[in-house]
Formats: sequence, structure tokens, C-alpha cells
Amino acid sequence: MGFCSASQALSSCSMAQAASPKSFRPTMRELPLSVWNARRKVVCSLSVPGSSVKAALGVGYAATAMPIIAQTAIKTSAEGLTAGEVTIDVNGFKMNAYRAAPAGKTDLPVVLVIQEIFGVHEYIADTARRFAKAGYLAIAPELYQRQGDASSYNEMAKLMAEVVSKVPDAQVMGDLDAAVKWAGANGGNASKVGITGFCWGGRVTWMYAAHNPNVKAGVAWYGRLVGASTALTPKHPVDVGAALSGPVLGLYGGADAGIPQDTIDKMKGVLAGGNAAAKASEFVVYPDTPHAFHADYRGSYRAGPAQDGWKRALDWFKANGVA
Repeated sequence: MGFCSASQALSSCSMAQAASPKSFRPTMRELPLSVWNARRKVVCSLSVPGSSVKAALGVGYAATAMPIIAQTAIKTSAEGLTAGEVTIDVNGFKMNAYRAAPAGKTDLPVVLVIQEIFGVHEYIADTARRFAKAGYLAIAPELYQRQGDASSYNEMAKLMAEVVSKVPDAQVMGDLDAAVKWAGANGGNASKVGITGFCWGGRVTWMYAAHNPNVKAGVAWYGRLVGASTALTPKHPVDVGAALSGPVLGLYGGADAGIPQDTIDKMKGVLAGGNAAAKASEFVVYPDTPHAFHADYRGSYRAGPAQDGWKRALDWFKANGVA
């Protein structure tokens, strides 16, 4: 399941990588090559295509996301948290997920943290820890697991063609349902569910907010809203947005070449003609801001919109009964 198709998803991500002008880059230092190679060697030695041995979930950045910007990458401590990899049963399939929650607490609000196209790597795990620090049981399921190991890829085009484009929406919805069920049995309150996702996961956020009646709210970060209907992705946010279970806050960049403003306008029209949750949904479009502006480890990161969006996300979940 791509944003709408594998080629369009690749185009959007390529645009995001190109969105950081050279005039912006000198203000930050890329991770020294020797350090990056050392980290990558550890991860890749444990995560090889066709191997049953892989790196721990949420450890290290995806190779396809290079170059990594060390100076802006946020590192959230796991102190005071129960954090790490767990296994969730999905009708007999053992799905891996990264979980973070306040240690020793129960009846916690649940937030599903949905990956970018790069899978559940260090940035997604860190985002889960940030939610845990805010009092949530945060779960980031490895939604590509049946199709392949995203961390083992060095080329985005191959990752898209061999893994991402083969992930069906129906599989993703079922995996997320299982994650919510697991949360309810492991310290979470399954009646207080929120979902947030980035890029690929932003699209999933809209889709799941229409799928699960227990979702109280969603926050979609620059997820595609339109796309071609295929066997694996028969519908897109504009097709389901009128029937949301919980309102969604869309956080988008005004300079995102992969998500034109007219698609946002189209989605706004769908929401305006929808149910109460659809009508309560909102968009915030940050001027002159590229795709992936929350990704603090990439050159597309923009601190102002990212920090404002994070505050809005927490406020949105609280205002809509998740927290």
C-alpha cells in the first residue's frame, strides 16, 4: 500500500529529499560518515534480505533515509518508561511492534504511531517514546513485516517496488485492530484510541479513522489524500473521509510538491459534507514548508512547524477524548 501507487509514493519522497535547499543544509551537520557507517554496519549485519535474523525494531535509522542529520535528530530517553519490542498475535501471525508506555501505569490512553515508508526505525520509536512521556501507551506496529524488512534496503526504489507497493490496506487495518486489542490487554484503555502517522502513515491515519469505530481522534502528518483505485488500495482518504469515527487533524506543508493544495481542498469538501466527526476535522497547512517537516533526522525538518504540529497533536487528542 503506497500513498496511492508505488511510483507516486517514490516521487513524493524524492521531492521531499530534494526539498531541502543547499542554503538550508549548512546550518546543520550531517552525521559523520564514519559514525553512520559504523551504526549501519551493526544494523545491516543483523538485517539481511532472506535472513531470519534482523535488527531490533526501532534501533538505527533506515538506510534509505540517508543522509542523516545528526544535529537536529531528537533522542528521547526511555527512563521511566516500559519500552521496546513486543509481539502481537494477528490471527496466528506474530507481528512485531515497538511499544512505549509510562512504567507501572495501567488504563492508559492508546495512540497508534504509524511509520513512514521507511518502516519502524529509530525516528518512529523515538516518537512513540515522546507519546509515552506524555502519558500514552504508544504502539508502532511493523506493518510491512509480511512483505519484507524495510531496514535491509539501501535503495528507495527497490523498497517501494518490493515491499511498500505490495502491502494491502485490508492487511494494515487488520494489523491495527490487533494492535488495539493487544493494547487493551496490556495496560491500555481500548476505548480511548488515537492514531497518528507520517507520510505513508499519514494516509493510513485517515483510513483507520474511518475503519475503527473506537478511534476517538487522528492526527495525519502529510499523508496523501487521493490516488488510483487498485486491488490492494481500493479506496483513499477522499473516498472514506465523510464517514470518520473520530475527527482528524491534518498537518501539511504548503511547499509539499507531492501533495498539491487542490487535493487538500478536495478533502476539505468531502469533510464538510460528511458526518459529525468529518465536519469537526481540520487542516493546518504551514506556508513554505516541505514534505516530512516533522522528520527531525532529515534535511526536510523544520523546527517551527514540527514543534507547533506536535503541540497541536497533543491538544487534539486531549480535546477529543483520547487523553
